[in-house]
Amino acid sequence: MLSFRVSSASEPGSVAGALAGGIRSCGEAVLVTIGAGALNQAVKAVVIASDFLREYETEIAMEPSFSVVDIDGVEKTAIRLRVYAKKRSGIVLRRAG
Repeated sequence: MLSFRVSSASEPGSVAGALAGGIRSCGEAVLVTIGAGALNQAVKAVVIASDFLREYETEIAMEPSFSVVDIDGVEKTAIRLRVYAKKRSGIVLRRAG
């Protein structure tokens, strides 16, 4: 499984491209973030990747979890976003109004 570290300085479009490529080739990928800014950029990337993959009739889902990572001998809590292709249900949902 492909894993990408995302920081608050990461460009969401670039992360989205890598994420979409990983999902198309492996079916899933993981984004690892530490801090609110990094999580914000990662979520933006998931939305952009979702729009891109929709052109290929691929829907994605995201499963968040906590993870402990070691950075220079210091343990930090990271948020790990597992993003994967999901099967299409065939059900079309429409917004009311």
